[in-house]
Amino acid sequence: MLTILINAVIGMLLSAALGMTQTANWGWATFWGVLAFVAGQAGTGFLIQKRIKNDMGAVQKILEDGQKRLQFKMNQWQMRPPGSIKQAQQEIERDQRTFVERALEESKGLERYNRWAPLMGRQIATMRIQLYWMLKDFKNVDELMPKALIVDPLMAAIKIARMFMKKEAGIDKVFAKHTARLRYGQGALLYGLYSWILVQNKDLDGAHKVLIRACENMENDTIKKNREHLANNRVGHFSNAGLGDEWYALHLEQPKVKMQRQRYPDRPF
Repeated sequence: MLTILINAVIGMLLSAALGMTQTANWGWATFWGVLAFVAGQAGTGFLIQKRIKNDMGAVQKILEDGQKRLQFKMNQWQMRPPGSIKQAQQEIERDQRTFVERALEESKGLERYNRWAPLMGRQIATMRIQLYWMLKDFKNVDELMPKALIVDPLMAAIKIARMFMKKEAGIDKVFAKHTARLRYGQGALLYGLYSWILVQNKDLDGAHKVLIRACENMENDTIKKNREHLANNRVGHFSNAGLGDEWYALHLEQPKVKMQRQRYPDRPF
Protein backbone atom coordinates (compact mmCIF):
# COMPACT_ATOMS: atom_id res chain seq x y z
CA MET A 1 0.00 0.00 0.00
CA LEU A 2 1.94 2.96 -1.29
CA THR A 3 -0.35 5.52 0.34
CA ILE A 4 0.50 4.23 3.83
CA LEU A 5 4.24 4.19 3.05
CA ILE A 6 4.27 7.65 1.47
CA ASN A 7 2.21 9.28 4.22
CA ALA A 8 4.28 7.54 6.91
CA VAL A 9 7.50 8.90 5.36
CA ILE A 10 5.99 12.40 5.14
CA GLY A 11 4.91 12.22 8.78
CA MET A 12 8.35 11.06 9.96
CA LEU A 13 10.14 13.72 7.91
CA LEU A 14 7.89 16.44 9.32
CA SER A 15 8.40 15.16 12.86
CA ALA A 16 12.18 15.02 12.39
CA ALA A 17 12.32 18.47 10.80
CA LEU A 18 10.34 20.08 13.64
CA GLY A 19 12.41 18.33 16.30
CA MET A 20 15.86 18.84 14.79
CA THR A 21 15.28 22.51 14.03
CA GLN A 22 13.86 22.97 17.55
CA THR A 23 10.71 24.48 16.06
CA ALA A 24 8.88 22.23 18.53
CA ASN A 25 9.97 19.86 21.26
CA TRP A 26 10.07 16.18 20.36
CA GLY A 27 6.71 15.48 21.97
CA TRP A 28 4.92 18.06 19.83
CA ALA A 29 7.02 17.15 16.82
CA THR A 30 5.85 13.55 17.11
CA PHE A 31 2.25 14.74 17.51
CA TRP A 32 2.40 16.87 14.34
CA GLY A 33 4.06 14.01 12.46
CA VAL A 34 1.27 11.59 13.42
CA LEU A 35 -1.34 14.22 12.57
CA ALA A 36 0.24 14.71 9.14
CA PHE A 37 0.13 10.95 8.54
CA VAL A 38 -3.55 10.70 9.53
CA ALA A 39 -4.52 13.75 7.46
CA GLY A 40 -2.59 12.43 4.46
CA GLN A 41 -4.26 9.03 4.73
CA ALA A 42 -7.70 10.61 4.95
CA GLY A 43 -7.11 12.88 1.96
CA THR A 44 -5.54 10.35 -0.35
CA GLY A 45 -8.04 7.69 0.76
CA PHE A 46 -10.94 9.95 -0.15
CA LEU A 47 -9.56 10.74 -3.60
CA ILE A 48 -8.65 7.14 -4.40
CA GLN A 49 -11.99 5.77 -3.19
CA LYS A 50 -13.81 8.35 -5.31
CA ARG A 51 -11.97 7.20 -8.43
CA ILE A 52 -12.48 3.54 -7.55
CA LYS A 53 -16.21 4.16 -7.09
CA ASN A 54 -16.42 5.81 -10.51
CA ASP A 55 -14.57 2.97 -12.22
CA MET A 56 -16.65 0.31 -10.45
CA GLY A 57 -19.73 2.26 -11.49
CA ALA A 58 -18.64 1.95 -15.13
CA VAL A 59 -18.52 -1.85 -14.74
CA GLN A 60 -21.92 -1.85 -13.06
CA LYS A 61 -23.42 0.29 -15.82
CA ILE A 62 -22.35 -2.21 -18.48
CA LEU A 63 -24.17 -4.93 -16.54
CA GLU A 64 -27.28 -2.85 -15.94
CA ASP A 65 -27.54 -1.77 -19.58
CA GLY A 66 -27.07 -5.37 -20.72
CA GLN A 67 -29.73 -6.64 -18.32
CA LYS A 68 -32.19 -3.97 -19.51
CA ARG A 69 -31.71 -4.98 -23.14
CA LEU A 70 -32.11 -8.63 -22.21
CA GLN A 71 -35.26 -7.96 -20.21
CA PHE A 72 -36.73 -5.95 -23.10
CA LYS A 73 -36.13 -8.84 -25.47
CA MET A 74 -37.69 -11.34 -23.05
CA ASN A 75 -40.74 -9.11 -22.61
CA GLN A 76 -41.17 -9.06 -26.38
CA TRP A 77 -40.99 -12.84 -26.46
CA GLN A 78 -43.77 -13.01 -23.88
CA MET A 79 -46.02 -11.18 -26.32
CA ARG A 80 -44.69 -12.81 -29.48
CA PRO A 81 -43.08 -16.17 -28.68
CA PRO A 82 -40.03 -17.22 -30.71
CA GLY A 83 -40.20 -20.28 -32.93
CA SER A 84 -37.94 -22.35 -30.68
CA ILE A 85 -37.59 -21.99 -26.92
CA LYS A 86 -34.20 -23.73 -27.06
CA GLN A 87 -32.90 -21.21 -29.61
CA ALA A 88 -34.33 -18.37 -27.50
CA GLN A 89 -32.43 -19.64 -24.45
CA GLN A 90 -29.23 -19.89 -26.48
CA GLU A 91 -29.72 -16.32 -27.69
CA ILE A 92 -30.21 -15.11 -24.12
CA GLU A 93 -27.02 -16.87 -23.02
CA ARG A 94 -25.12 -15.41 -25.97
CA ASP A 95 -26.33 -11.87 -25.26
CA GLN A 96 -25.51 -12.23 -21.56
CA ARG A 97 -22.03 -13.52 -22.33
CA THR A 98 -21.39 -10.49 -24.54
CA PHE A 99 -22.06 -7.84 -21.90
CA VAL A 100 -20.53 -9.83 -19.03
CA GLU A 101 -17.29 -10.23 -21.00
CA ARG A 102 -17.34 -6.47 -21.64
CA ALA A 103 -17.69 -5.92 -17.88
CA LEU A 104 -14.76 -8.26 -17.21
CA GLU A 105 -12.64 -6.32 -19.69
CA GLU A 106 -13.64 -3.03 -18.06
CA SER A 107 -12.69 -4.41 -14.63
CA LYS A 108 -9.05 -4.65 -15.72
CA GLY A 109 -8.82 -0.89 -15.26
CA LEU A 110 -9.30 -1.38 -11.51
CA GLU A 111 -5.99 -3.21 -11.21
CA ARG A 112 -4.06 0.07 -11.23
CA TYR A 113 -5.36 0.72 -7.70
CA ASN A 114 -3.87 -2.46 -6.23
CA ARG A 115 -0.83 -0.63 -4.87
CA TRP A 116 -2.82 2.28 -3.53
CA ALA A 117 -5.90 0.85 -1.83
CA PRO A 118 -5.88 -1.82 0.90
CA LEU A 119 -7.80 -4.98 -0.06
CA MET A 120 -8.30 -3.72 -3.62
CA GLY A 121 -7.07 -7.00 -5.06
CA ARG A 122 -9.63 -8.89 -2.99
CA GLN A 123 -12.43 -6.52 -4.05
CA ILE A 124 -11.55 -7.08 -7.71
CA ALA A 125 -11.46 -10.85 -7.17
CA THR A 126 -14.90 -10.73 -5.52
CA MET A 127 -16.37 -8.75 -8.42
CA ARG A 128 -14.86 -11.05 -11.03
CA ILE A 129 -16.10 -14.18 -9.26
CA GLN A 130 -19.67 -12.93 -9.66
CA LEU A 131 -19.06 -12.17 -13.35
CA TYR A 132 -17.41 -15.52 -14.06
CA TRP A 133 -20.24 -17.20 -12.15
CA MET A 134 -22.75 -15.63 -14.54
CA LEU A 135 -20.78 -17.20 -17.40
CA LYS A 136 -20.56 -20.56 -15.60
CA ASP A 137 -16.79 -20.26 -15.89
CA PHE A 138 -16.18 -22.33 -12.78
CA LYS A 139 -12.46 -22.76 -13.43
CA ASN A 140 -11.83 -19.05 -12.93
CA VAL A 141 -14.29 -18.97 -10.02
CA ASP A 142 -12.28 -21.69 -8.25
CA GLU A 143 -9.00 -19.86 -8.89
CA LEU A 144 -10.29 -16.57 -7.47
CA MET A 145 -12.35 -17.91 -4.54
CA PRO A 146 -9.44 -17.99 -2.02
CA LYS A 147 -8.84 -14.26 -2.69
CA ALA A 148 -12.49 -13.19 -2.40
CA LEU A 149 -14.18 -11.21 0.36
CA ILE A 150 -17.13 -13.31 1.52
CA VAL A 151 -18.98 -10.55 3.36
CA ASP A 152 -22.53 -10.67 1.96
CA PRO A 153 -25.19 -13.40 1.61
CA LEU A 154 -24.84 -13.59 -2.19
CA MET A 155 -21.13 -14.36 -2.12
CA ALA A 156 -21.66 -16.84 0.72
CA ALA A 157 -24.38 -18.54 -1.37
CA ILE A 158 -22.06 -18.72 -4.39
CA LYS A 159 -19.33 -20.28 -2.24
CA ILE A 160 -21.73 -22.85 -0.76
CA ALA A 161 -23.26 -23.66 -4.16
CA ARG A 162 -19.81 -24.26 -5.61
CA MET A 163 -18.87 -26.48 -2.65
CA PHE A 164 -22.02 -28.53 -3.29
CA MET A 165 -21.18 -28.87 -7.00
CA LYS A 166 -17.70 -30.11 -6.09
CA LYS A 167 -19.06 -32.32 -3.27
CA GLU A 168 -16.77 -30.65 -0.76
CA ALA A 169 -17.14 -31.13 2.99
CA GLY A 170 -17.68 -28.27 5.41
CA ILE A 171 -20.79 -26.67 3.92
CA ASP A 172 -22.45 -26.69 7.36
CA LYS A 173 -19.59 -24.68 8.87
CA VAL A 174 -19.63 -22.09 6.07
CA PHE A 175 -23.40 -21.75 6.41
CA ALA A 176 -23.21 -21.34 10.19
CA LYS A 177 -20.44 -18.75 9.93
CA HIS A 178 -22.25 -16.53 7.45
CA THR A 179 -25.75 -16.80 8.91
CA ALA A 180 -24.42 -15.84 12.34
CA ARG A 181 -23.75 -12.29 11.12
CA LEU A 182 -27.10 -11.77 9.38
CA ARG A 183 -29.59 -9.24 10.67
CA TYR A 184 -33.32 -9.84 10.87
CA GLY A 185 -34.91 -10.21 7.44
CA GLN A 186 -31.69 -11.11 5.65
CA GLY A 187 -30.45 -14.36 4.18
CA ALA A 188 -33.50 -15.95 2.53
CA LEU A 189 -31.28 -17.17 -0.31
CA LEU A 190 -28.77 -18.70 2.12
CA TYR A 191 -31.43 -20.50 4.16
CA GLY A 192 -33.23 -21.63 1.01
CA LEU A 193 -29.99 -22.92 -0.50
CA TYR A 194 -28.82 -24.81 2.59
CA SER A 195 -32.24 -26.40 3.19
CA TRP A 196 -32.33 -27.43 -0.48
CA ILE A 197 -28.91 -29.08 -0.12
CA LEU A 198 -30.10 -30.96 2.98
CA VAL A 199 -33.17 -32.14 1.07
CA GLN A 200 -30.94 -33.38 -1.76
CA ASN A 201 -28.92 -35.27 0.84
CA LYS A 202 -32.14 -36.81 2.25
CA ASP A 203 -31.72 -34.99 5.57
CA LEU A 204 -35.34 -33.83 5.77
CA ASP A 205 -35.29 -33.37 9.54
CA GLY A 206 -32.21 -31.16 9.29
CA ALA A 207 -33.77 -29.12 6.48
CA HIS A 208 -36.95 -28.64 8.52
CA LYS A 209 -34.96 -27.38 11.54
CA VAL A 210 -33.07 -24.93 9.32
CA LEU A 211 -36.33 -23.57 7.92
CA ILE A 212 -37.83 -23.23 11.42
CA ARG A 213 -34.83 -21.09 12.38
CA ALA A 214 -35.16 -19.12 9.15
CA CYS A 215 -38.81 -18.33 9.89
CA GLU A 216 -37.77 -17.00 13.30
CA ASN A 217 -35.36 -14.60 11.61
CA MET A 218 -37.40 -13.38 8.65
CA GLU A 219 -40.75 -13.17 6.89
CA ASN A 220 -40.51 -14.95 3.55
CA ASP A 221 -43.32 -16.82 1.79
CA THR A 222 -41.05 -19.34 0.05
CA ILE A 223 -39.22 -20.22 3.26
CA LYS A 224 -42.54 -20.53 5.12
CA LYS A 225 -44.14 -22.74 2.46
CA ASN A 226 -41.13 -25.05 2.31
CA ARG A 227 -41.17 -25.41 6.09
CA GLU A 228 -44.85 -26.38 5.95
CA HIS A 229 -44.24 -28.85 3.11
CA LEU A 230 -41.53 -30.64 5.07
CA ALA A 231 -43.58 -30.57 8.27
CA ASN A 232 -46.41 -32.35 6.42
CA ASN A 233 -44.18 -34.84 4.56
CA ARG A 234 -44.75 -33.13 1.20
CA VAL A 235 -41.12 -33.11 0.14
CA GLY A 236 -42.18 -33.28 -3.51
CA HIS A 237 -43.62 -29.78 -3.16
CA PHE A 238 -40.38 -28.32 -1.78
CA SER A 239 -39.27 -25.58 -4.17
CA ASN A 240 -37.11 -22.45 -4.11
CA ALA A 241 -38.68 -21.12 -7.31
CA GLY A 242 -40.31 -18.36 -5.26
CA LEU A 243 -36.84 -16.88 -4.61
CA GLY A 244 -36.78 -15.98 -8.29
CA ASP A 245 -33.71 -15.05 -10.31
CA GLU A 246 -31.44 -15.10 -7.24
CA TRP A 247 -32.10 -18.81 -6.85
CA TYR A 248 -31.71 -19.77 -10.49
CA ALA A 249 -28.54 -17.65 -10.73
CA LEU A 250 -26.86 -20.26 -8.50
CA HIS A 251 -27.07 -22.73 -11.44
CA LEU A 252 -28.39 -25.57 -9.30
CA GLU A 253 -31.76 -25.76 -11.05
CA GLN A 254 -33.07 -24.59 -14.39
CA PRO A 255 -36.17 -22.37 -14.47
CA LYS A 256 -39.20 -23.63 -16.29
CA VAL A 257 -39.63 -21.41 -19.33
CA LYS A 258 -43.21 -20.60 -20.19
CA MET A 259 -44.06 -18.58 -23.26
CA GLN A 260 -47.43 -16.94 -23.61
CA ARG A 261 -49.34 -18.22 -26.59
CA GLN A 262 -50.10 -15.55 -29.15
CA ARG A 263 -53.82 -14.99 -29.53
CA TYR A 264 -55.45 -14.13 -32.81
CA PRO A 265 -58.82 -12.47 -33.24
CA ASP A 266 -61.66 -14.61 -34.44
CA ARG A 267 -61.64 -14.99 -38.20
CA PRO A 268 -64.89 -14.77 -40.18
CA PHE A 269 -65.65 -17.78 -42.34
